[in-house]
Formats: sequence, C-alpha cells, structure tokens
Amino acid sequence: MRISAHPFWLVGFRPFFTLACLSGLSLPLLWVLIHLGALPAPATPVGALQWHAHEMFFGFGWAVLGGFLLTATKNWVSIRGYHGTPLVVLVAAWLFERAGMWFGADWPAALFALSNTLFLAAIVAMLLWTLVRHRKDDSYRDNYFFLLVLPAFLLAKQLMLGGEHFQAGIAMATGLFRVAFLVMLERTLTQFMKNVFQAEILRHAALDKAIKLLAVLLCGAGFLPPAAAAWLSLLLALLLAGRFFFWKPLLALRRLDLGIMYLGYAAIVLQLLLEFLGRIAAPAWVGAVSTHVFGLGVMGLIIPAMLIRIARGHTGRKVVFEAIDKAVLWIMIGAFLLRVVAPQALPQHYALWLVLAACGWLIGFGILAWRLVPFLLQARIDGKEH
Repeated sequence: MRISAHPFWLVGFRPFFTLACLSGLSLPLLWVLIHLGALPAPATPVGALQWHAHEMFFGFGWAVLGGFLLTATKNWVSIRGYHGTPLVVLVAAWLFERAGMWFGADWPAALFALSNTLFLAAIVAMLLWTLVRHRKDDSYRDNYFFLLVLPAFLLAKQLMLGGEHFQAGIAMATGLFRVAFLVMLERTLTQFMKNVFQAEILRHAALDKAIKLLAVLLCGAGFLPPAAAAWLSLLLALLLAGRFFFWKPLLALRRLDLGIMYLGYAAIVLQLLLEFLGRIAAPAWVGAVSTHVFGLGVMGLIIPAMLIRIARGHTGRKVVFEAIDKAVLWIMIGAFLLRVVAPQALPQHYALWLVLAACGWLIGFGILAWRLVPFLLQARIDGKEH
C-alpha cells in the first residue's frame, strides 16, 4: 500500500492533530529549558524569544488550525477535501519549517526563507481555493472572514521574525487566532448547548458581525495609535462579556467538556482587558501576561477539548470525555494558573512556575498523544471512509 493511501492521510485533522500533540508536549518545555540556560538556543537566524513565539503560533498553533480548517472547510462546502499526497506534502513542509527554525542559521538565506514560507503559503492557498471555488455551496455565509484573516497570517509571520516589528507580529498573530476562535466558538457552542442541554444561546446577526469586525480590526493593533488600540480592545471585551452573560455560562459549567470552552471564551475577554490596561496604565505585571493569557488560557484550554471531540467524532467514535480526558483538562487549567496567576502572587519563584506549567503541557499533551494518535492511525470504526 502506498504511504499516502494509509488511513492517517484520509483527512487533514489526522496528521496535523498528531503534530499538534507532539509540538504541544515538547515546545513549551524546550523553551523553558532554553530560557533557563539548561539547553543551548536553537541555531536559528532569529533570536531565541522570536523562535519561541513563532513556534507556539506557527508550529503548534498552525498544526491545530491547519488540521481543523482542512477538515472543516470540506464539510462547509460539501466536498471530499484534501487527502493523500497533498497532505503528505503539507506535513513535509511543516517539518521542513521546524528544521529551518532550529538549524537554519547555517543554511543559505534563500533556503531558510523557503523553509519558513512553504508550509503556510501552501496551506493558506489550498484553504482559500476551497472556500472561493465552492463559495456557492458554502453553508456559512460569514466565511469571508477567513478570506481576510488567512492571508494575513503570512504578514504576521514576517513581522514576528523581523526584529523591528516583533511586537506588532505578536499582536497580529494573536488577533488572527482570536478571530478564528471567535468564529469557531459561535458555531460550536450554539450546537453543543442545544444538543447537551436543549438550550438556546443568544445569537444576533448584528452583534456577531460587529464582534468579528472589531476582532479583525484589532489584528492590526500593533500599528494603531496606542489609545485607539486600547479603547477598541475594551469595546470588544465589553461586547464579548455582554454576549457571554446570555450564553448561559452557569449551565455550561456543569459539564467540564463544555465549561472548558467557556473558560477559553472568558480568557479572550480577560486578554483584551489586559491589553486595554497595558496601553492605558502599563501595570507592572510579571512576565508577558497578556500573551500568556491567550496562549495558555485560550489556546491551552480550548484546543485539548477540541482535539478530543474531533479525533473521536471524526473517527466514528462516540464523543465521550472519559475520566482521563477530563484529567487532561484539569491539568491544562492548572498549567494556566501556574504560568499566569502564580507568578503575580509569588514572583520570587518565577522559574519554578515556568517549569511546572511547561511540565503540565508535557503531561497533558502527552496523554492526548497516547490516547488520540492510535485513533488517528486507524480507519474509522463505523465503516465510513473519512
């Protein structure tokens, strides 16, 4: 059997969720060891901090987002979707990028540039082609937001790797992922709450559109006047918080698998409020609090639950969070508290909090890899092809 014909290559979430688990368990701990001097920094043409930020957003983050969108877009427009050889090529390009980001200092500049561009440019082009070519069959009319944000990831990547605009790149990457999460939460939580609790949550077209338009605008926060970026962040936070109140959070928190999604939503609000305060009052937080609220509070809480749901449901299994799956979610909540909250209370133990939070990701994503990768390597158990 050809490699590309293996069940692993049937649909995008299979290889990319595997890469997400492996990068989630390894990248934070690698960075902490580098930061503390226990490991040498990678031989990359950019600084160690740039490497860390880039790998979390464009290594780990895009393994998740790429796997999700390769799977979701085909369902939105009712086509077979990319599989087989195109997925093998995409995974090879993702691995090529990781190699370039670790060893690229000794590479010719053109080869490093190719390694750093090939994967993202290819997957963005493939996703845009799917959405544009089949737009008449698209079941979500607001998917034009993805037409706006997906190409912008290429700009965010270049800004992040350029020393002068590093912070603008961080702001743009955070903003772009924020848009993706907001779109996903709107669609999934509406369905989950109805299926689990037979509960309707507030969906108002004008409010939803205003939230997403503001979120898109804030992707360029690094280039806006600080006061404008601050007040726009506050406005978006207030709109999200108001909608959150009508989304029945107390009901959702009765179930950890749903409640974790609501906690991730709340972390988006918190991160925006921190951005507002940071630009208006510049409080003396310990560490890059806003960025890590997003990284560990939004991505770190929502993504594990998302991986479990999709890996189980799209391989023909019943979507049930067993005790060990729930333990992973608690571990990720603990990692968030250790990385974001504990350093503010006991800053003298900052290095300890970094190590413990990174170990939380190692354990959490290690369990996910142990649990989910066997599912991703096997054919669907319900007899369906993909």
